[in-house]
Amino acid sequence: MTNIDDLLNLAKEHGFTHAGTLDPDTLVLMPEVRDMCLANTCGQYDKNWSCPPGCGTLDECRQKVSGYHSGILVQTMGELEDSMDFETMMELEQRHKKNFMEFRCILAESFPRLLPLGAGACTLCKECTYPAKPCRFPEKSMSSMEAYGLLVTQICTDNGMKYYYGPDTLAYTSCFLLE
Repeated sequence: MTNIDDLLNLAKEHGFTHAGTLDPDTLVLMPEVRDMCLANTCGQYDKNWSCPPGCGTLDECRQKVSGYHSGILVQTMGELEDSMDFETMMELEQRHKKNFMEFRCILAESFPRLLPLGAGACTLCKECTYPAKPCRFPEKSMSSMEAYGLLVTQICTDNGMKYYYGPDTLAYTSCFLLE
């Protein structure tokens, strides 16, 4: 399956609220975004193979991204009761990650050199083996867009997709680079 419109429709059929095309030429890997990981707000910096520094240097990530000529953006958007509705935020994140992993398997059948970039740290394992042992599931693990230094709001804007849907909403955004 190589028709991009078919892929976008398939993404929506698999639970994503929004899906759109991604021009890999709009991917600018920024040290400023990668530096935000140093603040370790999520608690995964230097603790997970999918996060910095385990996912590689910005130059290594740039090398991995180069050579792709098409891609798709996917989003899972939901409404919150209020800005402190953490329960819905977590449910939304889990649903997005589940749909992302399932859709990744579908895309991998047609795109064996697929590069998935998710939302948030890889959570396949209860505890990551980083740095003591190699990743248990390198074929299933994925880094986040931010771990690659991508400013998600800018990627959405540059590719004609909304990022903000209004007060008391939240959208998780991920992408798949296709070859």
